[in-house]
Amino acid sequence: MSEQHENPGAVRRRLKRRNWSLLILAVGIFVFGLCAGALYYALRPVTLQVAVGPTGSDDVKLMQAFAQTFARDGSAVRLKPVMTAGSAESIALFAANKVDLAVARGDLNLPANAESVAILRKNVVVLWAPSGTKGARRSAARIKSIDDLAGRKVGVIGSTQANVTLLRVILTESGVNPDKVAVAQFSTKQIADLARDPSLDAYMAVGPLDSKITTDAISATATARGEPRFLPVEVSEAIAQKHPLYESEEILGSIFSSSPARPEDKVETVSVNHLLIAQHALNDATVGALARQLFALRLQVAHDAPAASKIEKPDTDKDAALPAHQGAAAYIDGTERTFLEKYSDYLWAGILLISGLGSAGAWLRHYMKRNEREQYITHRDNLLALITRVRSAETPEQLEAMMSDADDLLREALDCYDDGAIEEGDLAVIALTLEQFHHAIADRRAVIGGDRPGLPRLRA
Repeated sequence: MSEQHENPGAVRRRLKRRNWSLLILAVGIFVFGLCAGALYYALRPVTLQVAVGPTGSDDVKLMQAFAQTFARDGSAVRLKPVMTAGSAESIALFAANKVDLAVARGDLNLPANAESVAILRKNVVVLWAPSGTKGARRSAARIKSIDDLAGRKVGVIGSTQANVTLLRVILTESGVNPDKVAVAQFSTKQIADLARDPSLDAYMAVGPLDSKITTDAISATATARGEPRFLPVEVSEAIAQKHPLYESEEILGSIFSSSPARPEDKVETVSVNHLLIAQHALNDATVGALARQLFALRLQVAHDAPAASKIEKPDTDKDAALPAHQGAAAYIDGTERTFLEKYSDYLWAGILLISGLGSAGAWLRHYMKRNEREQYITHRDNLLALITRVRSAETPEQLEAMMSDADDLLREALDCYDDGAIEEGDLAVIALTLEQFHHAIADRRAVIGGDRPGLPRLRA
């Protein structure tokens, strides 16, 4: 039968159900899209910008090596090096919140929101004086300890003021007035000039013990001025106590050269950490993942950047001179929260929200179907009224007309059920009423002349 010859109400309900189905499908697609988008957002790699410099330095090579390894392994956290002219510019970008991370020495003027993620290396202070066997000033030969530096001139390798500040701390704690010691700074590219300068009585370098710059400087001064005499910082423990950014350290014998041995025996000194720092506001989970990747892949990265093997975990004590970021500390201390621990509150809130939305949806659905439910009640009452009318029917034709009315009422009730306006229990009430209607029809037939052949028998 075509739609033109169908019951208009049935056609209207069919179209309504189709529209509801399309609406539910659209809502389902929308919710799926939201969930997929949220999942993609949660699982997408996080890229952190790290300020590092100068170009060509070991720090830059190290960060580039880690960035390439993270990208190749598809790590959750990626690095994007931002080249700078040096630590001063890196710290300036960090302080201006233009980068997430920075590579810098721990004794520089770091912002208050800086927290450590990893110790990239230890910069060790090396102090030495020439033996004076090769054209040195006679006075230089008498320098055997830091106490002898008063009235002398020290050549400091590195253009940063931090090295000069560190020298003044060492002199002060050693009982030498730093104002009585002249200082001349030389860049890392002026090692030859440093070695040839006859006005210098001693030298200072700050860097890792395997630094080529330090080793070359010692060799160059030994060639120009005679074998070096290494000056111990005997107050290193006191310096570490008074200045928490510095640590007591030892230079092992023969570490710069074995033939001849430089130094001949271990030498007491101080060191300062070279750090990877992060913004305090950076997400704990992100920093924890970064720390995990750094320590898990450092040996792999060391094949391309040997400096990666020196990476150490920062101090996680709350009273540390430079506190560790909470994300890194949680990874180091093994206190990272699991997914359920971190998001259990959100999961329960989501469950409650879904439950509330379900209840609200059921109420709304019931509210929107209230007219059809009222129709169902009308149909049920009409069926009951038909039972009363059956008992007063005089002819079989009247019974047939009532049965036709009952058919229409049943069809309307079934449409209400299909639309969700009534439940199965309501449909059972209709079935019981129709059964009573059937018995009334049968009884009335017997009264007015018995069953007529061909008269349809209505079934619930």
